[in-house]
Amino acid sequence: MTSPFPNSPLCKLFDIEYPIIQAGMVWVSGAKLAAAASNAGCLGIIGAGSMKPELLEAHIKKAKSLTDKPLAVNVPLLYHLSKEQIDVSLKEGIRIFFTSAGSPKKYTQYLKDHGATVVHVTSSPELAIKCEAAGVDAVVAEGFEAGGHNGRDEITTMCLIPQVVDALSIPVIAAGGIGDGRQIAAAFCLGASAVQLGTRFALTKESSAHDNFKKKILEATSGETLLTMKDLVPVRLMKNHFFNQVQELERRCATKEEMITLLGKGRAKKGMLEGDLEEGELEIGQVSALLKDIPTCLELVENLIREYSEVKMKL
Repeated sequence: MTSPFPNSPLCKLFDIEYPIIQAGMVWVSGAKLAAAASNAGCLGIIGAGSMKPELLEAHIKKAKSLTDKPLAVNVPLLYHLSKEQIDVSLKEGIRIFFTSAGSPKKYTQYLKDHGATVVHVTSSPELAIKCEAAGVDAVVAEGFEAGGHNGRDEITTMCLIPQVVDALSIPVIAAGGIGDGRQIAAAFCLGASAVQLGTRFALTKESSAHDNFKKKILEATSGETLLTMKDLVPVRLMKNHFFNQVQELERRCATKEEMITLLGKGRAKKGMLEGDLEEGELEIGQVSALLKDIPTCLELVENLIREYSEVKMKL
């Protein structure tokens, strides 16, 4: 398939065919998904947030056995083992890093000193400016429609992307609520140089999300998710029994300690990987209501490019 993005700066930066990034997601984007996304012409990302360094090492080795295309690792900087994750990734030959959930100053220079390309995820124009000042090569500007951890300011993608594009001189990757070719075209019209898709890639055959979770995403309605836990760690969740418990604690202004106790350990694993749809934490984006199939990564990318090209012809 001929690429409709012949001059994309991020295709050149990452050495990929299409300026489409498969987001790093906890319990969902392991070696199989990342390799499949890369083989389809995108940049596949292993989500390190749910992995201890030794497990991350195993996933990188497996992914490299499944593809000879570029791969990246997403490292959430709030994780206490983030430095070990970075060092393991560097040792295994990873040279593209997406950092998130922390200050871009923390490891950007360290990574650059090791010859890596660094992208940081941000949720506001002000934070994006700090990312550029920290020396990153590009930013992911993520609107609050996105699943998982999110910004507190609730800036939508449509408003966020042009503000960040206008504020920076480095490339901007649009994320949050993007799931088909129409939305990719909209992101490029707003000035983005690439797009990052999470929820759409979570609902593929190669995703490690549990079949129960995938089925729930397929059945999602427009009001199925809500940004919650803003006083602790903002996260967009699907509504279930666990979500209702979180809402009840927030209604009675519970302490952070009470919220942490409710969260406990392994809630996200229980929901997304093990398929407990009532007691698990189900992180997914608003675009879930738009998704009606479970394609392979290759089928997904072919559809995205076809849809984008059809929209582009009408402009």
